[in-house]
Amino acid sequence: MNDPIQTDEANALSAQSAAKQGAALSSVIGAAFITVLKIITGIMTGSLGMLSEAAHSGIDLIAAAITLFSVRVSDKPADEDHTYGHGKVESLSAFIETVLMLASCVWIVVEAIRRMMGDRLELKFSIWPVIVLLLSILVDWTRSRQLGRVARESKSQALEADAMHFSTDIWSSAAVLAGLGATYAGQHWHLRWLEFADPFAALVVSCIILRVSWKLARETVNALLDSTPPGLQRDVAKAIEGVDGVLGVERVRMRRSGAKYFADVTVEMPRNMTFQRTEQLVEAATRAVQKSLPDSDVMIRTVPVATVAESVFDRVRAVAQRNDLSIHDVSVQEYDDGLHVEQHLELAATMSLREAHDLVTRIEAEMCSEVPEIAAIATHIESEEATIERPETVSDERLQAVLCEAAEAFEEVLDVHNVKTIRVGDRVQMSCHCTMPDDLEMGRVHTVISELEASFRRSCPEVARLLIHPEPATDNMR
Repeated sequence: MNDPIQTDEANALSAQSAAKQGAALSSVIGAAFITVLKIITGIMTGSLGMLSEAAHSGIDLIAAAITLFSVRVSDKPADEDHTYGHGKVESLSAFIETVLMLASCVWIVVEAIRRMMGDRLELKFSIWPVIVLLLSILVDWTRSRQLGRVARESKSQALEADAMHFSTDIWSSAAVLAGLGATYAGQHWHLRWLEFADPFAALVVSCIILRVSWKLARETVNALLDSTPPGLQRDVAKAIEGVDGVLGVERVRMRRSGAKYFADVTVEMPRNMTFQRTEQLVEAATRAVQKSLPDSDVMIRTVPVATVAESVFDRVRAVAQRNDLSIHDVSVQEYDDGLHVEQHLELAATMSLREAHDLVTRIEAEMCSEVPEIAAIATHIESEEATIERPETVSDERLQAVLCEAAEAFEEVLDVHNVKTIRVGDRVQMSCHCTMPDDLEMGRVHTVISELEASFRRSCPEVARLLIHPEPATDNMR
């Protein structure tokens, strides 16, 4: 059965892709129509400004075609050869557009200077250039709005570049329109200086193209070189540091492929944190990044870090954990010469005594290096049990009565229940549940449990182990 969430996401991506391609296709059709009209009008009138506008529109037509191709390719999913997807195709198409626009600028500037130096053509007055330019302004305004809307919705760099192109085309068309009007006026009233308005308008158009090209080139190069917007890495790091449990952010690396960001983050977390809790914090940090960068792909690496709040017990256990060993029953006593540590270390049952002793010696040395206050360590080596025990249930009311009597000596123990007695081989073991006040501190709970166990075993030394599970009083009311 398909996941409904994944199906909805796939449908949304498909609709977004269709919207991008539809906007790009309409841009190609509009650019082709306007380019043909400007070429015809420029040849009919001999206007360099109009011909430069035709060249500009021709560049826009090529750019629109490249954009259409790029949005189709960029929406393809990642594969073995393109593990980050095909989004960089949009940046590459924008780079090609920049080169074409710069080439048109060179041609327009050279031709305008040649006209100004004396090789000028007489313009033929016609209403058609005015109509074509006004129509071009209308088409460019419509395309710019449509492309801008789709670009914002899909975060497409290629469509955003096209929208920017066509918004500047409005101003360049207006400049050519003003140049034609001034040139016609200069020819009619024989004002020679006004006759330079047409090539001057062409220079204005080239300046506009150059400005847009420079801005687009900078954005394109930044995208191809994986440059990120100023402050984005800082915002991502701040979002992760706001997650409770994260100690700090060591490194943030980001790249953009099309509309999608990829974040590679290294975060610092307490080294005594469990694997499961670490995974929970990683998920929380991922959500924090995606809140700042929706739909981003986040990879988080964790680094264990010692904190100032660690106790001696935490630091001793940290040494065992980083060596993939299990210890329990750690106790610490303070003497005049320093701290004395006693611990139980679990090793494989198949390990030889020599191997076990060498390993314990190395672990103890690491612990002394980790906690310089330690003067001596005594380690009880235990072998991990390789089989599952099959206990025999024992019914002994005497042991249960002795346990309840021992519990009456502690006012914190409200009752004893779920008493269970078993026999494993020749050993007798017991377990029970004790009800205690809800607000009793864990330090006192541990003390009561330890004293109750000691009191009972003094009376019943035949019991090898007593496991006591404390419960709050409200738990028995459910």
